Amino acid sequence: MSRVGLFGGSFDPIHNGHLITSIAVREIRKLDKVIFIPCYISPHKLAGSHSSAEHRLNLVRTAVSEYPFFVVSDFEIIRGEVSYSIDTVRHFKQFYDEIDLIIGYDNLMVFESWKEPDELIKLAELVVLRRQSDNLDGTNRFFDIANFVETPFVDISSTEIRARINKGKPVESFIPENVLKYIITNNLYK
Repeated sequence: MSRVGLFGGSFDPIHNGHLITSIAVREIRKLDKVIFIPCYISPHKLAGSHSSAEHRLNLVRTAVSEYPFFVVSDFEIIRGEVSYSIDTVRHFKQFYDEIDLIIGYDNLMVFESWKEPDELIKLAELVVLRRQSDNLDGTNRFFDIANFVETPFVDISSTEIRARINKGKPVESFIPENVLKYIITNNLYK
C-alpha cells in the first residue's frame, strides 16, 4: 500500500525551509515519498505576480533532484488554471492508496474557505505543519481532525528571498546552491 504526501505551493522560489520541513514530515508520517506540486495560480494569491510556471517548476525540480524520496509533479501547471487542492487530490487518488495533504498552520486557519473542504478530508489525511510558536487555539471544525506535525522551525520566506536577490543581498544560507545557480542563470527576481 503506497502512502504519499502532497506538498503544494507557489515555490517562488523553493527554499531550505521547504526541504527541511518535508524531510521531517516524511519521517514522522512514514511516507513513501513527498510529491512537490507547484501551483499554476494559487486561489489565495490571485492578485500577486509570480515567476513563470516553467521557472518555478524548474526551481523545484532542481532543488529536489538529490533526494530519492522527493518527486515533482507538473499536474497543476499543465492544467493551466487556478489550482484547487480538491482537484489535485482527486487526480492523485487514482494512483495512491493513502494521501497526506501537507499544509501550513496558516492554511488550517482558513481551511473552511477552501474549495470542497469536506470532500477533501474524505480523500486525504490533513497534515498540518506546526511550529512551537503556533497557537493551537482551534478556530474551526477542522482542528479536531487535523494531524499536527511538529517540524523544525525554519524562519525563511520566499518573499524575503526575492527581495534580498532584488537588492543584491546574499541568500546562500536560504536556498540550495543549485537553485541559486538557476536563479542567477535565468536572471530571476531582479
